Amino acid sequence: MSVKLTYHQEGDYLIPNLTAPEDIPTGIWGIRRRDYMKRHRNGIYTGMLLSGKLNAHLAEINRQATEMFERLTRQMAAEQGITEQLKAQDQMAWVGAMNNIRSAAEEMILNELIYS
Repeated sequence: MSVKLTYHQEGDYLIPNLTAPEDIPTGIWGIRRRDYMKRHRNGIYTGMLLSGKLNAHLAEINRQATEMFERLTRQMAAEQGITEQLKAQDQMAWVGAMNNIRSAAEEMILNELIYS
């Protein structure tokens, strides 16, 4: 991919006309993906960063991971019978069960989206 730069003159110097990439919020899952790519997939990370595609990629990963997290927690809670009734009757049991479900869902997302 060839990028055509344009310049403007300031005094004796030619200054490139650069614009910052669009600031797209990446969220926690996007940050985790970025950190993983920097450490373990540096070539891909650098290529996406230089081409301006990194932020869009991270935002998409964040969107997919958020949807997956919500879906998995709902499904696992339903499968395990974790209901609002349990929450009202035994809050500590409900919190413990939901923490386990969230941890399992997070592990699935890390393996399927973040570390892939």
